[in-house]
Amino acid sequence: MIGVTALLVPALLSAVLVFIASSLIHMLTKWHAGDFSRLSNEEGVLAALRPFNLAPGQYVAPRPASTKDMGTPEFQAKVKLGPHIMLQVMTGGTGMGRQLGLWFVYAFVVALFSGYMASKAQQSGADYMVIFKFVAPISFAASSIGLWQMSIWYQRPWIVTIKGSIDGLIYACLTAGVFGWLWPR
Repeated sequence: MIGVTALLVPALLSAVLVFIASSLIHMLTKWHAGDFSRLSNEEGVLAALRPFNLAPGQYVAPRPASTKDMGTPEFQAKVKLGPHIMLQVMTGGTGMGRQLGLWFVYAFVVALFSGYMASKAQQSGADYMVIFKFVAPISFAASSIGLWQMSIWYQRPWIVTIKGSIDGLIYACLTAGVFGWLWPR
């Protein structure tokens, strides 16, 4: 039986590699440059929203008070008039330290979970490719499949979801490679 402590080093190393790979993908390539569209009148929209002093959170408008209200002529008129929006209001400045820290923790948890699942199916000394074939799909599923819901339910452009899934495949291969290499002997 493989203990969780034997999985900590490969999980930590794979989190470091995923962090570096994601940094390179986002900073040195234009792969994700078009993921968000720019408002045609950004300054006007922001100026119009400022007086409302929106608290951080997720908003949708028009938003019915209940599912029953969705069928009312008043709500239907709001929808027809448009626009129909989803808005994520965030706090903070331009620093990304908190998000980067959380991203590293996330990469570590995905790796540890993936290794743990593989340890339930494989023993010490398992072949590199066997471990790779277990860890890669688990890691991919943990880091990518949840993104698909954003396109299904919230009309996120599918190309953005596909690019995120390709990133997840790269991260999964890095994680699986580290676990295959450092699998307990």
